[in-house]
Amino acid sequence: MIAPSARAAGRRFTKMHGLGNDFVVIDARTAILVLDAARARIIADRRIGVGCDQLIVIEPPRSAHADAYMRILNPDGSEAGACGNGTRCVADLLLRETSRDHLVIETVAGLLDAQRVRNDRISVDMGEARLDWREIPLASACDTLHVPVTIGTLSDPACCSMGNPHATFFVADAQALELASLGPAVERHPMFPERVNVGIVQVLDRGRIRFRVWERGTGITLACGSGACAAVVNAARRGVAERCATVILDGGELEIEWLANSHVRMTGPVATSFTGELGDL
Repeated sequence: MIAPSARAAGRRFTKMHGLGNDFVVIDARTAILVLDAARARIIADRRIGVGCDQLIVIEPPRSAHADAYMRILNPDGSEAGACGNGTRCVADLLLRETSRDHLVIETVAGLLDAQRVRNDRISVDMGEARLDWREIPLASACDTLHVPVTIGTLSDPACCSMGNPHATFFVADAQALELASLGPAVERHPMFPERVNVGIVQVLDRGRIRFRVWERGTGITLACGSGACAAVVNAARRGVAERCATVILDGGELEIEWLANSHVRMTGPVATSFTGELGDL
């Protein structure tokens, strides 16, 4: 039997979003939370639960160098390795709690440095962009700048990992693309053994990128922080954009910089929508 303190029922949560990419955030630092895939799916469901793009659980840090551990669950119950906008939301909560302007959040993908910057925005160092085919991962060895994948009108993506796998496709008109039908097919293409986040990039100029995204385990979202990071990295690798660019998503804008040490810094706004208490699941 699950101990009462481990149950989700009665737990307080905070509903937050970064550019419309929304999250249910549960603090489990002082009381353990047992949350399986089925319960995660119910909470994330927009009809019978709270509704979110991802469910985030804040836990005690594993590392002595971190302030908290962040666990990320997709609406289908699968666990994600990274979530840029979610990291910025958790950072905002913890920075307000501690009255600090800097902290470190631990994820399965590593330690992420977060800070509050001008205009109350949150900036996060998302770590190194990983470019080797084994690190993404891909199913077979190939040049990750030109991966041999074609689905309908989408072809020739550049791929990298930001703690989770991303395939970036370059198109003439991002808005005209039928992402709802193409996204699921690319996500589960055999080239991607752990599935993949699908990014659609239209380069407006060398400092501005229009970006749409299909997130693995979630679907179309208004924004994806790690996907925006991958978009700038892959656009810079292709030579069509600078290493520092504004990424225009359906939900708003992020500032992305691919630093000289290969780390990627993401800066943008976050917001709290409401707080509440979970019922029986």
